[in-house]
Amino acid sequence: MNKLTRRTTLKGLAALPLAGCATHQAIQSAQVTAAPWHLADDIAARITVPRFPDRDFFITEFGAIGDDASDCSDAFKSAITACHKAGGGRVVVPPGVFLSGPIHLLSNVNLHLQDGATIAFYTDPKRYLPAVFTRWEGVEFMGYSPLIYAFEQSNIALTGKGTLDGRANKTTWWPWKGNKQWGRADFPSQEQGRKQLFAAAEAGVPPQERHYSEGFYFRPPFVQPYRCQNVLIEDVIIIDAPFWLLHPVLCENVTVRGVKLKSLGPNSDGCDPESCKNVLIEHCLFDTGDDCIAIKSGRNADGRRLGTAAENIVIRNCKMLAGHGGVVIGSEISGDVRYVFAENNTMSSPDLQRSFRIKTNSVRGGLLEHIYMRNCTVGTVQDAIVINFDYEEGDAGSFDPTVRHIEINNFACANAEQAFEVLGFARAPIMDLRFIDCEFKHADKPGAIENVAGLVLKNVSINGKAFKV
Repeated sequence: MNKLTRRTTLKGLAALPLAGCATHQAIQSAQVTAAPWHLADDIAARITVPRFPDRDFFITEFGAIGDDASDCSDAFKSAITACHKAGGGRVVVPPGVFLSGPIHLLSNVNLHLQDGATIAFYTDPKRYLPAVFTRWEGVEFMGYSPLIYAFEQSNIALTGKGTLDGRANKTTWWPWKGNKQWGRADFPSQEQGRKQLFAAAEAGVPPQERHYSEGFYFRPPFVQPYRCQNVLIEDVIIIDAPFWLLHPVLCENVTVRGVKLKSLGPNSDGCDPESCKNVLIEHCLFDTGDDCIAIKSGRNADGRRLGTAAENIVIRNCKMLAGHGGVVIGSEISGDVRYVFAENNTMSSPDLQRSFRIKTNSVRGGLLEHIYMRNCTVGTVQDAIVINFDYEEGDAGSFDPTVRHIEINNFACANAEQAFEVLGFARAPIMDLRFIDCEFKHADKPGAIENVAGLVLKNVSINGKAFKV
């Protein structure tokens, strides 16, 4: 047996493989280093939230008609341009249903939806041309415009009690996923284009030369600020997205507050801050067809080329329902992640697959460190805690991930099919992993913890029994 692996049978709980280095056995000691939670408050306090002049530009004054029939694309563009040129303010969407193609925000503009207002987006892909510089599953390229997009802008916002409706469903956008659940015989799939794009990135083709819009079937993200500073997304409801809902990329100072994200389609991730610095996500509701929150930093060669970590991210007071994962790190994480704090979040749904998850592999790699969760309450979930190194491509590369300094504290789970799936590599074990005051009231099976160097267990119980090595 590899010297990095030690297995212990837990009587009364079923066989649970546990592992640590031979010289780093599991610890049930009161001497546990405190997680640096003071940094979470520091991060939230220093994020710059944009402010705007007290100046309103109603889209109806630029020709928009909220009858769910008239094309309001030009009205949005004209109102945003006028607001920007005037020095900033609010572009106001009054009650009604306003149809539009892609909306591109400019600096110092707050797109504000009043209560009862809906922006409904066309589903004809040709509306999302010409191509823009974007990122799709961690790779940069020229592709369809996101539904709401901003490139290299500062002080921008999307606010109000209204609704953004992507109108994606099993006849529009979602069938491009290409699997049996979402596919239709008369719809093409993204799969061939996906292989070509990823191969081009691995070959080092410059991203400006990667043209994969029309004919390649990449569903656009809903909201994507790209290389932006000081971004606020607050209170809006976002439904039925073609792809990821909120996807800030290479941004600094991002606040997502009070947003309701509801989309049960393929890859309907709720909020995916990618290679962003200083991010606050709070008081949001997630009911999604994929990860609720997934922190990313680029895929494989493209992530390493940019070398920009996701860092200083605070997630607090959010509610998570359906999803592949609640708080997730990865899988496009090749550019590293550090200092993620998640606290006071609640999660529960028969369709919630995991509450906390780290996903990577030896192709993605990445340095993943200083990730902390506390005061999390989970009702029903399939697998509660998951850290694995075999996502998608599996162990097929030469970039072993480094995962270290992870703590989950005061975690309460009422009902899980499995408590743990924690699987490092024997050659590259997870380091400094701490579970403190964690209670799994009911778990069909404990699961597995393998290849961990420096495992701390303090006051952990499963099915009412103390969990000890």
